[in-house]
Amino acid sequence: MTNPFENGHIKNYLLAYASVVVIMILFFIASTLFHDIEKIEKKEFETNKTQTIKSTNTPQSNETSPKLNNFGIKLIDKTY
Repeated sequence: MTNPFENGHIKNYLLAYASVVVIMILFFIASTLFHDIEKIEKKEFETNKTQTIKSTNTPQSNETSPKLNNFGIKLIDKTY
């Protein structure tokens, strides 16, 4: 196998590297020039709401169901 530094093949490697860098720079410039940023309208919600929503779910108290905690997880009777 021959040494690429002695035969002058290093010029080909440098040209290939430089061409890849130039192509990357051109794609970057093209993407920044043709990238149009759309203006997004701000959404505003109505703050003067007159209708109230009534909750149909009533929270269960711990007195009626001692095995259920606030999240509805059933606990064991014995503690170890």
